[in-house]
Amino acid sequence: MDENGIVKAKIISLLPHLNERQRRLFLAAEARALGHGGITYISNVSGVSRVTITRAMAELEEAPTGADYARCVGGGRKKITQTDQTLRADLDALVEPETRGDPECALRWTTKSTRQLAAALNQQGHRVSHNTVADLLHDMHYSLQANKKTEEGHQHQDRDDQFCYINDAVQEAISSEQPAISVDTKKKELVGSFANGGREWQPVGEPVRVSVHDFPDPALGKAIPYGVYEIARNVGWVNVGCDHDTSVFAIESVLSWWTHMGKAAYPNANRIVITADGGGSNGSRVHLFKRELQRFADITGLEVTVLHLPPGTSKWNKIEHRLFSHISMNWRGRPLISHEVVVELICTTKTETGLKVYAQLDTGKYPTKIQVSEAEKASVNLRRHDFHGEWNYTILPNKIAMQM
Repeated sequence: MDENGIVKAKIISLLPHLNERQRRLFLAAEARALGHGGITYISNVSGVSRVTITRAMAELEEAPTGADYARCVGGGRKKITQTDQTLRADLDALVEPETRGDPECALRWTTKSTRQLAAALNQQGHRVSHNTVADLLHDMHYSLQANKKTEEGHQHQDRDDQFCYINDAVQEAISSEQPAISVDTKKKELVGSFANGGREWQPVGEPVRVSVHDFPDPALGKAIPYGVYEIARNVGWVNVGCDHDTSVFAIESVLSWWTHMGKAAYPNANRIVITADGGGSNGSRVHLFKRELQRFADITGLEVTVLHLPPGTSKWNKIEHRLFSHISMNWRGRPLISHEVVVELICTTKTETGLKVYAQLDTGKYPTKIQVSEAEKASVNLRRHDFHGEWNYTILPNKIAMQM
């Protein structure tokens, strides 16, 4: 049991056996022993107000007089909810219109501040401070909470079946020693002396100075990290672009991974499994993406099986929580002052589970609004799978397709 747990057990055991003065002095002594945050913790555990504990701490500093200032049971000022019978109901009525979440849940939360609520209650004729409002909200099982991203929008009826289909295909490829990768574009980052989320250790009073405004620097532009994550080997490859996130850039990034790492890691490979989101530069409906996949298949000689995640599940892609999240944590609080810094920070990303990440800077130009002709669409040797062919398909190299 930790220190706080021991203190809590002592309070629960001793308080019923102490008179009023002994209780407050005992709680004050425990709060002082805990140090910073002790008053709040003791107040929450015991139900005694912070003001009472603070005053009792001042009593501890006074010389004992021998007099017993303990009041009789039931003495002292009555609780405000006893003298103001409608206060709790009026507070609940104020909070209820702003309540979020399941009304049947025991824990509810409010977005109104305690000062706003106290002002509204005082306008109704109550006499209450914002501190009392905070205590009442805790008693009524409210708490302040941030938003939580859980809503994924419309869920396709075959969502779970698609995940099972992807998992089976990936596991089969891995067991056959064929490459299985997860691909996606990480959030674009402004390059320059701009604020970056998170904090890192710095000498006191010496934070890294960055620009007040996040206006893009035309000379530096943005960094566009396109990632390739090898599921079996726990290895990442990131191609950091400087131009546009297009399907050509996406497949050029995959081809770069294959040239620098994949070919050596899988010398006997004859096919590859790629899992990707359903939108963006690697979207399931993007003709340019399929045209570029055909180019990749023709260059490498690999059969390319692509499995798209179902709608509304982009954050479930393995690359998000196996690679991108660790990159974000590694460069938190550091301004990305140049593309070279971005590459270096990506390359130094590691985890205790053995993740290794490699990166390169891609200075190529990738124009947008490229139109795919009907002849180019027809040249893509695409075989749709029986199960959701719009999500799952295989593209064969031209030389193999012509032999079939």
